[in-house]
Amino acid sequence: MIRGFQSSWKRYPRLVTPVLVGGCVLLIGAIRFTHRAPAIPTITVRRGEFLDSLEIRGEIKALRSIGVTAPAEAGDLQILKLANDGAKVHQGDPIVEFDRTKTEQDLAQYRSSLKYADADIEQARAQARLTEEQDLTAVSRATYDLKSAQLDAGKQEIVSKIDGAEAQLKVDDAKQALRQAEAKLKSDRTASKATIDGKIQASKKAAFDMQRAETALSKMTLRAPVTGIVSLVMVPRMDGPTPFKPGDRAWPGAPIAELPDTSSLLVSARVDETERGRLTLSQPVAVHVDAIPDRQFAGKIEDISTIASEDYSAGWPIPRNFDLLVTLDHVDPRLRPGMSAQITIIIDRIPEVLIIPVRATFQREGATFAYAWVGSRFHEQAIVVSRRSGDEVVVAKGLQAGDRIALQDPTAKE
Repeated sequence: MIRGFQSSWKRYPRLVTPVLVGGCVLLIGAIRFTHRAPAIPTITVRRGEFLDSLEIRGEIKALRSIGVTAPAEAGDLQILKLANDGAKVHQGDPIVEFDRTKTEQDLAQYRSSLKYADADIEQARAQARLTEEQDLTAVSRATYDLKSAQLDAGKQEIVSKIDGAEAQLKVDDAKQALRQAEAKLKSDRTASKATIDGKIQASKKAAFDMQRAETALSKMTLRAPVTGIVSLVMVPRMDGPTPFKPGDRAWPGAPIAELPDTSSLLVSARVDETERGRLTLSQPVAVHVDAIPDRQFAGKIEDISTIASEDYSAGWPIPRNFDLLVTLDHVDPRLRPGMSAQITIIIDRIPEVLIIPVRATFQREGATFAYAWVGSRFHEQAIVVSRRSGDEVVVAKGLQAGDRIALQDPTAKE
């Protein structure tokens, strides 16, 4: 046979060579096709510890803080300068400076009003004294006239009846004049007192307004009561809550900033009522703060509210959630109130189980299956999922460790 092949090679060398090359190409192609790589992403089924965890979004908050508010005694307040959010300040450093112009004008007006009010009081008292003297003179004159008339009337026994009658009429007129003078004295005293009291009240009001303006003026610069970090307060607005900024107008008593106690920082979150029963006090958690990506914080559940409340910030329909507080084992000087955080709570640990990503499972007609790569193509494999947490599931049946499965549906049309 070898001699025949050699004879054919010698006779037909140009014909035999292409046949051999073509056969080799077909053989190599068949081997490569049998062991070709899948065209879509895959993952290898692994066996390991499955963590049943719950992830919740939260926010860093301070349990204790000192508020900085606009003065309640002032009227129109315009912010000229404002410390930056997160700025470190020492006790006595300015945090907010308001425009003093309007308050200074009000103070000057109140001082002028007080000066005029005091002058009015002195003038009213002087007028009262003058009126008092005039009325007392009138009473004295009326008293004298009455006594004179009474003396003349005492002579009626020795004068004619006509003269006696006239003398008695003069006595009556003198008594009436005395009563009128005394009544006017009393009336003028009452009127003078009322006038003076009114002037005094006006003076007190002007003094009060002046004192209030002086107090407001002293608070046009708000200083840090303690050393700490400035946390600007979010103010509700039409376009969403934002903090005050220079140029804004604040109403009296408006909250502007807080100086949180960094030793009291914790994480506040809300838990859906379906997950409430899976959590317990002192349960360990891991906290990842968005603004501090290079560190993971450990902590524990400090408190869970016993009554669910409506969470209006979660959209419609309004869910009922429980308030959750998490304390951190260690704090970081970079932590600030208002920072967003991801809370991961380990509910359960299951060792030595098959774990695959959720996106490697597919549903059809109520059944769950995966696509396993066998040879040169994917095969549909029914599976049983026993647990799920986050983006991973536990496979109880249908796969083995080391199987290669698809992360996308290989039958889907592009």
